Amino acid sequence: MSESVLETNYEGLELVHRGKVRDMYAIPGHGDKLLMVATDRISAFDVVIDAIPGKGKVLTQLSLFWFDLLADVVPNHLITADVSAYPDACQAYSSELDGRSMLVHKTKPLTVECIVRGYISGSFWKAYQKNTTVCGFDFPSDLQESDKLPEVIFTPSTKADIGEHDENISVNAMEKILGKEQTRRIADISVELYSRAADYARSKGIIIADTKFELGLMGSELILIDEVLTPDSSRFWPLSQYQPGKGQPSFDKQFLRDYLATLGWDKNPPAPKIPKDIIEKTKARYEEALEKITKG
Repeated sequence: MSESVLETNYEGLELVHRGKVRDMYAIPGHGDKLLMVATDRISAFDVVIDAIPGKGKVLTQLSLFWFDLLADVVPNHLITADVSAYPDACQAYSSELDGRSMLVHKTKPLTVECIVRGYISGSFWKAYQKNTTVCGFDFPSDLQESDKLPEVIFTPSTKADIGEHDENISVNAMEKILGKEQTRRIADISVELYSRAADYARSKGIIIADTKFELGLMGSELILIDEVLTPDSSRFWPLSQYQPGKGQPSFDKQFLRDYLATLGWDKNPPAPKIPKDIIEKTKARYEEALEKITKG
């Protein structure tokens, strides 16, 4: 198994945030830029679980692909992923940064996450089973697990700290945080991003069941930030095996979630130890997603 990058520590750069997956650095003399590094950490249920070798490179390459494909929908924060073009302070770490990092514009991230759903699955399916009104949307009473929804919907959530859990909120609740006009614009952008990506992915044999976008403000301009349409932030299902009425095989970390569900773990730190074969199978699913979407 190739060596994992579980954590980075770069002398001469200022670590400003260590998230569940990414390490963010400020660069001396470049206050309007950030270095974003995708480690191989993997999280589930908002808890860092383990490392999947090479996962950070998969996330970065997929995000770069989608940033390029969707650039006409909304601007994004990417400056370059060419390590040789990074500021001098980064060059000592170029071998580790290559393929798993981006130099990006510094933005002010929104205080909500932008979730778009085209199919009913996961926590949304569980909520629907209890009440057919979910996140302010009224749904037909006869939906099955993994069914395509009558329309693509925008369901924002709060942002949780590491170890805490995100919580779905209604669009009305988001309006109270960000205002009606800004909420509507964010929702429209998010739905358009998803719809364009879902159409493309379907042509490659993948259903994007749902996804999570991050948006930020650069001045007054909305900017697409962080990762985009990766197996960490999305549910990817093989189109050829799609059968509503049950959970679907996937190219994402649902495989890991399903394994964790067999353990009786309470979804709070510390995370359980993950067997090598589960790590290898998760790695293979991430790599297959990258191959199908970017090269298929």
